[in-house]
Amino acid sequence: MKIVAILRGILMSLKEKKRFEIFCFLILDFLNCILFIWVFNSVFLRFIMLFPVFSQSICPSSTMGKKSRVKTQKSGSGATTTASPKEMMNLISELLQKCSSPAASSGKEWEEYIQIRSLVEKIRKKQKGLSTVFEGSREDSFADLMSWAQENGASCDGFTITNFGTEGYGLRTTRDIKAEELFLWVPRKMLMTVESAQNSVLGPIYSQDRILQAMGNVTLALHLLCERGDPASFWSPYIRSLPQEYDTPLYYQQEDVQLLLGTQAVQDVLNQYKNTARQYAYFYKLVQTHPAASKLPLKDGFSFDDYRWAVSSVMTRQNQIPTVDGSRVTLALIPLWDMCNHTNGLITTGYNLEDDRCECVALQDYKENEQIYIFYGTRSNAEFVIHNGFFFQDNAHDRVKIKLGVSKSERLYAMKAEVLARAGIPASCVFALHCNDPPISAQLLAFLRVFCMTEEELKDYLLGERAINKIFTLGNSDFPVSWENEIKLWTFLETRAALLLKTYKTTSEEDRSILEKPDLSLHTRLAVQLRLAEKQILENASASGRAKRLQFQKKLDEGAPLPQFEESDIALLENNDPDAKLPVILHKLEEVEEGQGIEEEEPLLNGGKGDYGMGTGANGEIYLINNFKKIRKISL
Repeated sequence: MKIVAILRGILMSLKEKKRFEIFCFLILDFLNCILFIWVFNSVFLRFIMLFPVFSQSICPSSTMGKKSRVKTQKSGSGATTTASPKEMMNLISELLQKCSSPAASSGKEWEEYIQIRSLVEKIRKKQKGLSTVFEGSREDSFADLMSWAQENGASCDGFTITNFGTEGYGLRTTRDIKAEELFLWVPRKMLMTVESAQNSVLGPIYSQDRILQAMGNVTLALHLLCERGDPASFWSPYIRSLPQEYDTPLYYQQEDVQLLLGTQAVQDVLNQYKNTARQYAYFYKLVQTHPAASKLPLKDGFSFDDYRWAVSSVMTRQNQIPTVDGSRVTLALIPLWDMCNHTNGLITTGYNLEDDRCECVALQDYKENEQIYIFYGTRSNAEFVIHNGFFFQDNAHDRVKIKLGVSKSERLYAMKAEVLARAGIPASCVFALHCNDPPISAQLLAFLRVFCMTEEELKDYLLGERAINKIFTLGNSDFPVSWENEIKLWTFLETRAALLLKTYKTTSEEDRSILEKPDLSLHTRLAVQLRLAEKQILENASASGRAKRLQFQKKLDEGAPLPQFEESDIALLENNDPDAKLPVILHKLEEVEEGQGIEEEEPLLNGGKGDYGMGTGANGEIYLINNFKKIRKISL
């Protein structure tokens, strides 16, 4: 205060003009001080924020020795751009809004994909280095995986984990194994399931979020991420054995995805990317804002790359198993068993409720040092590429989706829809063209017959003599509606397949030439292989349609009598090949289920190994584990 009084006295002794000049200098000095303090605080705070990041990158936490060390980088070594929480949240909100907008109009899907991908790449750039990774190679973790499995009751005798080159890692026998021999079992406590997620750190947020409750596969993905971020996790030996990256289309470069334009699979690829981006944006906001998420390991570092990895891990490995009481199913990741690679065959994996474990018997006889295979199910190569990240060259179950429907503006729509309804077939749905002969299923044959019926033929199947019995013959190739009807339907198939072939930007010959190049990236090769496989199926369908058309045209020209259906033929239908002979209404409409699977309510992460497995329930039931839809119980 004394200093202030002295200064005031000096100012008062000076002339008024001089006092004013000194006053101005004091004001400028004061402003300079304020500016200096602001700049210093900004730099200092920025340094304080960065310092823990560097120390965490340099000093990773560790458990169980060097192989289990986890390295978390939050703004990253090599990161060129950082983003404030507000800036990141704005990008995430923009991504969520873009991915939640109505579906793009026909022909605009690629443009929408480019826009979504551009936003995702902006986010990825700002998150560069923000991830949790394990040091050491994947192969280094296999010894710990085998030890952990043995300690927890799994069978480890008779096989080891080996690198099989282009097929990746798999199981190799260390002794002879006989066909149908039980060689592998994994107890429930080793499985990562939706139930184990509910009992984990994810539980509080699961109990309050309807999306997690409705989508078990997404729950598994977040469960996997939370456990990966916990060095003390029970599942660490399993998680460390998983690939660091995958070959699903989520990892493709934009030019690789572009190779699929015009294919029947491209829409599923674009939907997969859009759905994954939407889910990531939603859960990023949830993790950052929900009170129950405060203790999640994801709170301080949840990147798009993390979520893409978790989604792909679940998508390539998930399966359905019965709950403890056998009353319903739950999704699960099955350690060790998921190391098996695929081949043609039968499902040999099931769940034993009595011993509460997943069991697998040998598909065939194996000699010592041979690779052990399992059958993933009757999947198309599109499903393998999109959901598993590989193309299976000798796929006996390959097929191409084809959407067909009766136009509501057609004069005979009501009659056709009624006949189809009596046969248990929707008037519009997704069917499949198969790689073998015949290229169409009983359901598609029935649909095409009704689709090509005249008004008189429709009346006969609705009101004519034995109309109900005739419905039973619609999917049976032995009982045509008429020779003219057969000519129409096979002409339609021939023409439709030929038109679909014209939508591709390359020919089959050009694709074969591309595949001969030795320097193709794996993802480029997968995309071209899938594109070529689709063309081959369509070419086969078109050729088959032409051959059938000529066959029935000849019968018409010759005046051949039309085979007549008799009631006694019902026994014949029931005792022959069920896929070709059973009444359509008794068939499981696989094509219809595939079409419904595109809806948003269905899980995004369709995949995992083995569509159906068989196990025995507590009351003697047989459980058929269906990886895509549901579990069916058949009483003995």
